[in-house]
Amino acid sequence: MAKESMKAREVKRKRLVEKYAAKRAELKEAGDYIALQKLPRNASPVRLHNRCQITGRPKGYIRLFGISRINFREMASNGLIPGVRKASW
Repeated sequence: MAKESMKAREVKRKRLVEKYAAKRAELKEAGDYIALQKLPRNASPVRLHNRCQITGRPKGYIRLFGISRINFREMASNGLIPGVRKASW
C-alpha cells in the first residue's frame, strides 16, 4: 500500500496538468519557451506517474486495466475481471 501522501501528490499533479494543458499547448505552438518555463513544474505531463487505482503501487502497473500486476492476478483468479482467466495447461 502506498502512502496516502504519495497518492494525493499524484492527484494534485494530475489536476495541475489538466488545468494548464490548453495554455501549455498554446505556448508550445507559439514557440514561447520562456513563458513555458515559467509554468509550474508539476504542470508538465511528463511528471505524472501511473499508479494502481486500488493500492497506489507505482511499479508493475498494467495500463489497460489501471491496476498493478499483483491486484490484477488476484482479481483475475477470483473472476472479477470480465474476459480474463488464469491460464492452465
